[in-house]
Amino acid sequence: MTRWGILGPGRIAHKFAQDLLTVPDAQLYAVASTNLQRAEEFAKEYNAPHALGSYEELLSLPDLDVVYVATPHTKHHENVMLLLNGKVSQPGLVRPGLAVLGEKPFAMNGEQVREMVETARTKGTFLMEALWSRFMPGIEKALELIQSGVIGKVVSVKADFGFKAPLLPENRLFDKKLGGGALLDIGIYPLFLSYLILGKPTTIKASAIFGSTGVDEQCGMVLTYADGQIALLDSTLQAKTDCIGLIQGETGQIRIHSRFHETMGISLVPEDQEPTEFDFTRTTHGYDYEIRHVMQCLADGRTESPLWSLDDSLNLMDLLDAIRAEAGIVY
Repeated sequence: MTRWGILGPGRIAHKFAQDLLTVPDAQLYAVASTNLQRAEEFAKEYNAPHALGSYEELLSLPDLDVVYVATPHTKHHENVMLLLNGKVSQPGLVRPGLAVLGEKPFAMNGEQVREMVETARTKGTFLMEALWSRFMPGIEKALELIQSGVIGKVVSVKADFGFKAPLLPENRLFDKKLGGGALLDIGIYPLFLSYLILGKPTTIKASAIFGSTGVDEQCGMVLTYADGQIALLDSTLQAKTDCIGLIQGETGQIRIHSRFHETMGISLVPEDQEPTEFDFTRTTHGYDYEIRHVMQCLADGRTESPLWSLDDSLNLMDLLDAIRAEAGIVY
């Protein structure tokens, strides 16, 4: 049995907890919030035995195996470092640190991510960014098809992510103090897809449109690569977009169906041939795939994922930093 904790029982944490219940040998063991009543309500809803009124109290549970951090972006670094560093939790027990699955974006900048990664590696403690899209069967199938050569050399990646968010200044999405804006919240997904397929670019062009609260409400990116490929990416909080990923090869294309970051289907479209459809229908939100992966890593004694490594997280954050600098997005 893998005993999970949740730090920050917000909207995403509810979806995560619902999917956790579907995974064999997984238990929601503890919920921590700065509001004890909120933790108790969450724990009761998902039958967790421990409801805690502070994050530090997670370190006092010797049977806890791993913690999912689901707080706002600006708190990720602080919360992850607390768990990684650990403390003496009770007489006779010295906890070197808790294993952590931390929500994306991993932190607010590369400097913070580097400190998190260096701490985890020094302590030999498991750490992974919760980029759940990496573990979706549709994304894995797309990678398999690319690697098989069925569409030839990839020449471009196009991806968009947009939805119309009500302009509420108190909403996290529009609050700079909480790391709001299109790029960090949803633009990370198109950028992730281009990085996963094409790696690190040689040039980056980016532009943003800022709203009344000062956050980027739209962000567009153009990335070019040493082998002649290009990625065209955009994110917006101002309109609902198709949310499709399109991977164009020299002899065909792969369409990752909407919404591509949580896709339940892809199409292989070879040049001048009928498409082949791949169906990945599920009954969960899709967090169960990354949950299972983390549990397998822990069972294997790994301290980082072989599919989404800490170096991958560092590279992605460096790209986000570069795009912010290019587009003038400042926190």
